[in-house]
Amino acid sequence: MDMKSAFLNGFINEEVYVEQPPGFQSFNFPNHVFRLKKALYGLKQAPRACMMGELNFFLGLQIKQLKKGTFINQAKYIRDLLKRFNMEEAKTMKTPMSSSIKLDMDEKGKPVNSTMYRGMIGSLLYLTTSRPDIMYSVCLCARFQSCPKESHLSVVKRILRYLKGNMDIGLWYPKGDNFELIEYSDADFAGCKVERKSTSGTYHFVGHSLVSWHSKKQNLVALFTAKAEYIEAGLCFAQILWMKQTLSDFNLIFEHVPIKCDNTSAINISKNPVQHFRTKHIDIRHHFLRDHAQKGDITLEFVSTKDQLADIFTKPLSEEQFVDIRRQLGVICL
Repeated sequence: MDMKSAFLNGFINEEVYVEQPPGFQSFNFPNHVFRLKKALYGLKQAPRACMMGELNFFLGLQIKQLKKGTFINQAKYIRDLLKRFNMEEAKTMKTPMSSSIKLDMDEKGKPVNSTMYRGMIGSLLYLTTSRPDIMYSVCLCARFQSCPKESHLSVVKRILRYLKGNMDIGLWYPKGDNFELIEYSDADFAGCKVERKSTSGTYHFVGHSLVSWHSKKQNLVALFTAKAEYIEAGLCFAQILWMKQTLSDFNLIFEHVPIKCDNTSAINISKNPVQHFRTKHIDIRHHFLRDHAQKGDITLEFVSTKDQLADIFTKPLSEEQFVDIRRQLGVICL
């Protein structure tokens, strides 16, 4: 990204003097020099000076740094998005997706412009950097980019209508000294109506701040719910390993990390090293979760389905459930 006249926007604290440039000489003080208040191209301080100050806008992210925390949203990006796709006058929606929707290939449906559809999906995927509440809906619609139909486009437009009514919502990062790692892991068994693969969803909290999340279709077909949940817990722990390594650079060491899971069978598989007919077909690469569980690095802890916050990344929810989980994730409006 290039910014015109970027180096001219920074203030400098050092005393720097320059000769009077031709055409700007003072008639009263022709032998005087000017003291610079702001940086110029060619000064060693210019690159650093133009980046100094409180960050408030970065790559489409609007950042508010307040006394009690930091708020990140993309309201301007959403307005530009609505204008780009002629949705400025559209009616608003309270959820990005109907809780009863079942998307498939819709082979008999009317095709739509695939270039436009892919542009909408790509733009919405970038928006998920500050809006995890639309993560599942966008990722589900992204599965049909090769041959989109009107039924798929109508769902994407509903996401835009939801954003129009909730464009000021964003991520809230409160200040505090709680740096506990908390993970939630969930899977929607056979949620994909085309390939019957399960949908994985996880999110990661550091203290009270949401720092990582994903919604993804699994690479293989799970034969039962426990397998889908067990595989997803393994993917969740892989992210934990990376986060632990990154946070160690800040001298934050985590010896034991809990993963919240709402499937008791998956929890039992992580604790039991004995193979039986229900688990013998699970690929060995997924059992690294069990290995780390036995070492005490992690513990799969049971959480009831109604308290499983990762549901928002695996399936469409009712308005009441959706709004409640969105609030608990720290996606709010200031």
